[in-house]
Amino acid sequence: MARRYLRARRRERAISIVSTLSITGIVLGVAALIIVMSVMNGFRTELFSRILGISGHVVVQAADGMPGYEGLAEKLEAIPGVDRAVPYVLGQAYATGNGGATGILLRGVSRKDMERTPLLDEHMVAGTLKNFGEEEKGMVIGAGLARALGVTIGDKVTVMTQDGPVTPFGQTPQIDNFPVIGIFDVGMSQVDGTIAYLPIAEAQLYLNMDDQATGIEIFSDSPDDMDGLKAAIAETADRPLYLSDWRQNNRAYYSALTVERNVMFIILTLIVLVASMNVISSMTMLVNEKTPDIAIMRTIGASRGTVLRVFLMVGLTIGVGGTLIGLGLGTLIAVNIENIRQAITTIFNIQLFPPELYYLTQIPSDISSTQTTMVVVISLLLALIATIPPAWKAATTDPVEALKAE
Repeated sequence: MARRYLRARRRERAISIVSTLSITGIVLGVAALIIVMSVMNGFRTELFSRILGISGHVVVQAADGMPGYEGLAEKLEAIPGVDRAVPYVLGQAYATGNGGATGILLRGVSRKDMERTPLLDEHMVAGTLKNFGEEEKGMVIGAGLARALGVTIGDKVTVMTQDGPVTPFGQTPQIDNFPVIGIFDVGMSQVDGTIAYLPIAEAQLYLNMDDQATGIEIFSDSPDDMDGLKAAIAETADRPLYLSDWRQNNRAYYSALTVERNVMFIILTLIVLVASMNVISSMTMLVNEKTPDIAIMRTIGASRGTVLRVFLMVGLTIGVGGTLIGLGLGTLIAVNIENIRQAITTIFNIQLFPPELYYLTQIPSDISSTQTTMVVVISLLLALIATIPPAWKAATTDPVEALKAE
């Protein structure tokens, strides 16, 4: 009976149109929720995996320049849950190449630590880390920085910093040339376009840091347990240290992504809510149209519960159908979102995802089963709630009054 009511006859075309719009609204709302939440999850995962793959989960620094940093790094690396401890030297500089010039971050690390950083070792697009830190000095830079400077493997980059030697006439700039021995591309423009790696000894010499380090980066097996790890580091260290974790160092990114994800979820849920309100409209029109049929059903023995179930099934068919179609459509688009972006970019010659703005070169997507289940449950729940009032109205129709009106 519910299936018959879903089939529109000629005089019930208006009901059919409203029902179609209701299903379409639910489909688009559910699909939009799944697509947007998947992209935001993927964006968050990619952004933090790339940021933390470079800068570590906890940064250890000291006011005295951290002499004896190698021994301290070995102690910290022995802490349970610590994957590796990476001493580093960091400084700002100005670089020029074959016609290009830009500001850079000079980062000094050892060859062993470079090779133990999968994000770099696995994303070398030119050259290798084989000669990094050997007798001949050399620099490893990002692909974006290589394009900005107009250099490739074997070309020399002139680097200048204001922290040069002190002379009787004041402090002079420090200028040196470094050949490019490797180029990496981690897919994050903020890293690829600004960071240049030097062997730590070379960086210390160039930045006049003697046998000191800017800090030690701790890479943990459990990035979520930062408080416990920081307490263990403070207990192990034999000197006062300043500790900052990835949540503090990337607070702007973390807070913005969390707030944006929650707000987008609320906004897109309202789309599903509006579509569910259309279910009320179509169901109310159907109940008004079928009032004589309801009266006849009641007079031949149908109970109120029977009538209620019939119209609940009609409304839930709309809600379940729209939800399942939206689930399939949203999942299909979310899985192929990058291919769709590339196709649109090729066909219409427009830039949909500028890497300079989003820090990533591809649109990431990470479908969460928990969030997808939540979307489906919310959609079905809203459809059920929207169906109850008109179904209850049909169930409580007085057959005598309905037939009298006819």
